[in-house]
Amino acid sequence: MYVTAEHLRDHVIRPTFKYLGKWTPATEDFLLNAAIDGPDLGLFSARNEEGLGIFRITAAQHRDLWDRYLAFNPEIASRVRGLASQRAFLSDPDSELQTNLSYCTAIAWLLYQRSGLAAAEPQQQEQRATA
Repeated sequence: MYVTAEHLRDHVIRPTFKYLGKWTPATEDFLLNAAIDGPDLGLFSARNEEGLGIFRITAAQHRDLWDRYLAFNPEIASRVRGLASQRAFLSDPDSELQTNLSYCTAIAWLLYQRSGLAAAEPQQQEQRATA
């Protein structure tokens, strides 16, 4: 199956952000670019490493996000868990990164947000628009 950038933006990234209540044009653009150029951003593994899914998130990053961030943020954890498959998530949570685009998108965004880089992104977007 072939997925275009427009399809990914319109049918995965935007609806996922809207579901999480985090949609902005800047966040949408960031994750679309991350799917294309993820390793260059420094958050995701290189294509030839062990990253999973379109954002190349490692199993260690995935577990760390759940153990050190989502475990202490039950409201967002519940929303993210709502994106995951009912049974597959319980038996193999990392497989969701490969088979569930909305779940993988949410996890990628949370990794980015937790890194502290997300706060600077709207200002950088404004600077690029006025330049």
